[in-house]
Amino acid sequence: MSSTMRWRYGETNPIVMNVASSTVIEIGDLVYVDAASTVKPAGAMTYGASLAATQETFHDAFAGVAMQQSRAGDAHDIRVATTGVFEFACASATFEVGARIGADKNAGGTALLNQQVIATATANPELSIGYCAKRVNPAGTSVLVDVVGTISHAGPQAVL
Repeated sequence: MSSTMRWRYGETNPIVMNVASSTVIEIGDLVYVDAASTVKPAGAMTYGASLAATQETFHDAFAGVAMQQSRAGDAHDIRVATTGVFEFACASATFEVGARIGADKNAGGTALLNQQVIATATANPELSIGYCAKRVNPAGTSVLVDVVGTISHAGPQAVL
């Protein structure tokens, strides 16, 4: 997906993160920190046994939303928003304010999508990257998400 400025309002509380020169990140990507302490887009994470298992792993390493792009071969840091309200694409659905939102999977169920979200299957915080900030009813194909970067704000959450 091409770079899309998804930020709508609120403080972004940015952090500056290193990106490996081979990694491509677009503006608006959900990004996580890998074992080498570099950021990668959600789709680069190894997909687990299920969407919930992969969302939990992603949540634990979630840095935030990329506010700058990094093309293949670039050797610079990027700014990542750790908070703020962002508008993300979603499959047609309804959302209530406060509903937990997580990264969505591709149609084949083999990878997370870089810029698409879904309501989490349970209310447990360890699956989410944020909360619904505006009710969506009737069903819509985008949702405002109040993002909370795990690594800089709360740390991984215990399973309830």
